[in-house]
Amino acid sequence: MSRVRVQPVLLHWAMARSGTDVASLSRKKDLKKLSDWLSGKASPTLRQLEAFARATHTGVGYFFLDAPPVESLPIPDFRVMGSRGIEHASTNLLDTIYLCQQRQNWYREYALMNGEPEVAFVGSAELSDDVVEVAADMRRTLEFDMESRRDIGSWTDALRQFIRLAEQAGVLVMVSGVVGSNSHRPLDPEEFRGFALADALAPLVFINQKDTKAAQMFTLAHELAHLWLGKSGISDVDVAVVPGRRVERWCNAVAAELLAPAEIVARQLQEGEPLAEAAARLARYFKVSTLVVLRRLKDVGFASEREFTAAYRAELERLRHLKPKGSGGGDFYNTLGARVGKRFATAVITSTLEGQTPFTEAFDILGVRKTATLFQEAERLGVV
Repeated sequence: MSRVRVQPVLLHWAMARSGTDVASLSRKKDLKKLSDWLSGKASPTLRQLEAFARATHTGVGYFFLDAPPVESLPIPDFRVMGSRGIEHASTNLLDTIYLCQQRQNWYREYALMNGEPEVAFVGSAELSDDVVEVAADMRRTLEFDMESRRDIGSWTDALRQFIRLAEQAGVLVMVSGVVGSNSHRPLDPEEFRGFALADALAPLVFINQKDTKAAQMFTLAHELAHLWLGKSGISDVDVAVVPGRRVERWCNAVAAELLAPAEIVARQLQEGEPLAEAAARLARYFKVSTLVVLRRLKDVGFASEREFTAAYRAELERLRHLKPKGSGGGDFYNTLGARVGKRFATAVITSTLEGQTPFTEAFDILGVRKTATLFQEAERLGVV
């Protein structure tokens, strides 16, 4: 049986980037000799190497290199952990960005072919622009004001409406908690909460579904601010941390003003109300997280820096112990439109049924495997 000579350093690299370990991988049928491969005592067969590649989400071709490649994020990285940038990106994050870039490229060609106009607001703002004025422009463009949110019953419904309005304005909004449609590859909100891919014809926002619904509201607002600037980037959007980069500070400020305008926050204050109670009440009113509201209460002078810091830490600890509601994937057929965005799904399915896009290509970018699934989604979206 022929063996494939692989540099052990490549095996270690693949495990590190995928977050896997020797113990868990060695339990798999074709990887029981993994320790010997890592030490250089033995080499895997091609079949075993392919199994290792699948388990670590790594292309087989990488294992024929002499040394690990240098991988970098294909878009600017604005994430922070405290005050430090996050050095490494997981394979799940990288693959999600690559997949969204593939979808964006497809939609750009589709838009050109069908004569769609450019999305006017992409790149319409500058960092020197007034935050309140930009937020007001976003509110008008998206038609997402307090009147439209006042009677919404839940954060989930508010988020759903926010996404619908963003897509209606020309943004491809994709919300998923896994890589593609692979439920075995969950996305970690501690690594990233969202990213934006700026483009005049196919602006795209991705939101990590593993985060809370209230937090997703702020993430969407933050990434939309990135599109207004015309700047792609990946974010972790921590409202308690003042970002070191001007772009993130500006996007955070615009997002907060968009969702909870300071003028309205100030009018809603009740003298003598405890800070925690005010935060909970206003979070329900604005349909945003209590963490965002706490920040706004500090911004309008209702809470001092010290009071804000203590309340924020206490609220963060409380939220960490809450059991997430509705965090499951649900019926795949009901979540496909959210995973890839209704605007994108409708375009792909329409193009496929009209014979412009091959079914195999549609399956690939939508993450489906069967023709029946595509037709079922087409019916649900009203394409047929």
